[in-house]
Amino acid sequence: MTDQTHDEAHGGGIGARLNWLRAAVLGANDGVVSTAGIVVGVAGATDSRAALLTAGLSGLLAGSMSMAAGEYVSVSTQRDSEKAALAQEKRELRETPEAELAELAGLLEGKGLSAELAREAAEQLTERDALRAHAEVELGIDPDDLTSPWQAGGASFLAFTVGALLPLLAIVLPPASLRLYVTVLSVLAALILTGWWSARSGAAPVRAAVVRNVAGGALAMAVTYAAGALLGAAGV
Repeated sequence: MTDQTHDEAHGGGIGARLNWLRAAVLGANDGVVSTAGIVVGVAGATDSRAALLTAGLSGLLAGSMSMAAGEYVSVSTQRDSEKAALAQEKRELRETPEAELAELAGLLEGKGLSAELAREAAEQLTERDALRAHAEVELGIDPDDLTSPWQAGGASFLAFTVGALLPLLAIVLPPASLRLYVTVLSVLAALILTGWWSARSGAAPVRAAVVRNVAGGALAMAVTYAAGALLGAAGV
């Protein structure tokens, strides 16, 4: 293959790694916000460390398991679709090889190659590995690198857990008089960091992403704290 093809493959690998990293950051962000909302809400009703720890751990476990299960199901569906598409492509290559060759040449021509060069490239790619050529050019799939549902689910579980540990520790470790302040400041700092990173990794405006992230987390904590304070005052 040419140097250009090698560069594209290399770039695709970097893009995939960045997508995984961005997903991990967003999973951690979810863990921070959801767990902070729970523990701050409970802190509005009681200053019991046992109650805060119980609520925080319950939120951490429920959230991480939910994230892992959701990601596993989603990626399993995607993987099944990719495997079905590869099986269909393999069948078409076996039954109508000439039509598939012409289709591949047309796809390459659509990418900017001349008709003659596209036909020559299609023939060479077909001789080397027809299924891989169609999978990558037509379907955008690397047949040797299908996404693993277990890996995706495990990564989501870990990312959410890491994020959730911050507000949980921040609410149970400090003295009662400082818990709320430490938690709010820690969570806002974490949201600034995750907002900044998600914007940078996606080449988006940093300030807007950080403001949205911080505003959303602050609103969640304010609402849950107010609800907890009202319930606590009512003796519920």
